[in-house]
Amino acid sequence: MDDRIGIKALGPQDERVLRNVRDGTFDHPLIPEQTREFLASDAHLIVVAQDGEQVIGMATGVIMLHPDKRPVLFVNEVSVHDDYLRRGIGRRLVTRLMDLAREKGVTTFWLATEDDNVAARGLYRALGGRETGNIVVYDWGGAMDD
Repeated sequence: MDDRIGIKALGPQDERVLRNVRDGTFDHPLIPEQTREFLASDAHLIVVAQDGEQVIGMATGVIMLHPDKRPVLFVNEVSVHDDYLRRGIGRRLVTRLMDLAREKGVTTFWLATEDDNVAARGLYRALGGRETGNIVVYDWGGAMDD
């Protein structure tokens, strides 16, 4: 584990933190208005890994509500910059994201990853996730292209 890397949960007051993101940490450049809306929403969660002031990793999730089910956290994305892989940062990010959801009363979580993403699948198994099969994903408008 790399102790010099800090893990921080972000809120509406932390938009400035996301102005110093190492290229390649997110898939695309951040969109300022989307960033503000995301941070302002109680249902959207983000934790970041920082090397000093620079963001080098992140995990995001959405608390999903349904009329007949308990709230569940959908872990939307987990990313660690290539220069920081295999240091336990991904594990710390996902753990903190789940802890943040628990603080909001959420006790169940789910995510999906590509079948050939060996590193991610290993991480999620190591965190106690149960791998399920026979799931088919459909998308509209290219939602799965990114």
